[in-house]
Amino acid sequence: MTAANTILLSPTDNVAVANGRIEIGTALPGGALAAAVIEPGHKVAIKPIAAGEAVVKYAQAIGRATQDIAPGEHVHSHNLVFESGRLPVVPPSEAEHATEADRKRTFMGYRRADGRAGTRNFIGIIASVNCSSTVCHAIADEANRTLLPKYPGIDGFVPIVHGQGCGMSATGDGMMVLHRTLAGYARHPNFGGVLMVGLGCEVNQLTLYGQKGVAAGKRHFNIQEAGGSRKSVERAMGVLAEIAEEVGQLKREPIPVSEIVVGLQCGGSDGMSGITANPALGAAVDILAGCGGIGILSETTEIYGAEHLLAYRAASPEIAAKLDSYVKWWEDHVAKHGASIDNNPSPGNKRGGLTTILEKSLGAVAKGGQTPLNGVFGYAEKVSGNGLVFMDTPGYDPVSATGQVAGGANVIVFTTGRGSCFGCRPTPSIKVATNSTMYHQMEEDMDVNCGVIASGEKTIAGMGRELFELIIETASGRKTKSEAFGYGDNEFVPWHLGATL
Repeated sequence: MTAANTILLSPTDNVAVANGRIEIGTALPGGALAAAVIEPGHKVAIKPIAAGEAVVKYAQAIGRATQDIAPGEHVHSHNLVFESGRLPVVPPSEAEHATEADRKRTFMGYRRADGRAGTRNFIGIIASVNCSSTVCHAIADEANRTLLPKYPGIDGFVPIVHGQGCGMSATGDGMMVLHRTLAGYARHPNFGGVLMVGLGCEVNQLTLYGQKGVAAGKRHFNIQEAGGSRKSVERAMGVLAEIAEEVGQLKREPIPVSEIVVGLQCGGSDGMSGITANPALGAAVDILAGCGGIGILSETTEIYGAEHLLAYRAASPEIAAKLDSYVKWWEDHVAKHGASIDNNPSPGNKRGGLTTILEKSLGAVAKGGQTPLNGVFGYAEKVSGNGLVFMDTPGYDPVSATGQVAGGANVIVFTTGRGSCFGCRPTPSIKVATNSTMYHQMEEDMDVNCGVIASGEKTIAGMGRELFELIIETASGRKTKSEAFGYGDNEFVPWHLGATL
C-alpha cells in the first residue's frame, strides 16, 4: 500500500518505507505527519513504538526500539537494534487466498506416462562427465539442425553439461550431490526423453543411472565404446530419432494447477527487492499454495538471520529442526574456509535504509509469502507435498536454480533489481524487475515490472495475482524472454562439493 511517497508493506507494520524523499509535514499512512526528512528507502514510524517494543516491517519484527518513537519519526540505527534470538515473532498477516475458481484452474501441459506433469517438451542430452560435454553440445547442435524441423511438437534438444564427474571421490557429499542432480534432470517432467553420454573411464559411470526413477526414453552410451567423438554424434542421431518419434507426437492437455512446482529465485537485488517484486512473488505463491501447488524457497545463505521466522511457520517441529540443521551446517562450512555468512548490513545498505541483519534477510524470505512451511529438502532432492517448501542451496543463482530444477521445479520465477541475465532449460524462467528504471532499460530481458508497486499504480496483492496468471500462462507454453533469446545451455551449474583429486 502506498500513500504520500511511502510504502506500507503489511497492515500489521508499525513503520512505512520512503518511496522518494519525504519532507517534514508530509502525510503518512494512519494520519501522522513526517517529523523529519526521510530519505528514499528509509523507515518512518506510523504508530507509537515504545522503548523495548518490536519494530515491525514485512509483518515481522526486524529489531527492538531503543527509545520511545513517535509516529512520523525516522527509524534507523539511532533508535533500532537487532537482538539475536530475543525478538518476538509476529504472526504472519493473512495470506492471499486462492478462490474456489482458482482451485479448479488448469494449465496446458504434458502428461508423462508415469503421471508427471511437464510444462515443456524437450529432449535432453546429458553429460556424465566434463569429458563428454563437447560431444553432447555437438549432438544437440546436429539434432536441432536435422531432427527438430521434422518434429514441431518438440521444443528442442538441450545439452546438459558440466565440469565434474571425474577427478573426485567416488563416495562422499560431492559425488552424492552430482549424482542426485543429474538423476533429477534425467527424470525431469520437462524432458520427454533423455540421452546420457559418458566417456567411459570416469568416476561417474553411466551404470550408476539405472532406469528406475529416471525419465522414460532414456538411452546411454560411452564415447570410447562408440569409437570416438564423430562416431558418437552419428550414433546419437539414430538414438534420438527413435526418441523423437515418440516424444514428437505428444500434445498439451489440461492439468490441474496443483501440479505446478515453482522455483523461487532472486539475484542482483536492490533496495526495492524486498518491497516490490519479492512480496509480490510471495503473494503469487500464497495463491498457488492454496491451489495445492508447490513453491520452492532456497538460498540458505540469503535467509540467514530470518530462518527462525520460517521455523515459526513450520508445519511441524521436525521441519523446523531440519531447517535449523542446514543453517548450522552452513555456519560450520564457511568457518572452515575462513568466511562468514553473518551478513551485517554494509554502510551502503544503511545509507539505503537497511538497519539490521534481519531486515536485510526478510527481503529474500518475502518470496515465500505467508503460508506454512510444509517441508525442507536437501540440495537437488525431489520435492513432494504441497505449499511452501525449502531447499538447502547456496545463494549463487545458477547453482541454486539447478538444484530446484533437479528437485522438480517446472517453472522458475526470478526477481532482480540490477538486471541479472538468466534463463535455464528445460524449465522456463520468468524474470521480474523490482524497479521501473531497470525494467525500461532492460525490457528485452524482463517479463514483468513490479516497479509499479513503488509508484502506487498497483498493489502487492494485485501484482501477485498477475504473477500467478503469468505462471499459468508460462506453464501452458508462453515463452519467456530468456527463452526467446536462447538462455539455458550454460546455466546448468551443479553444486561442487568435496576435493578435486
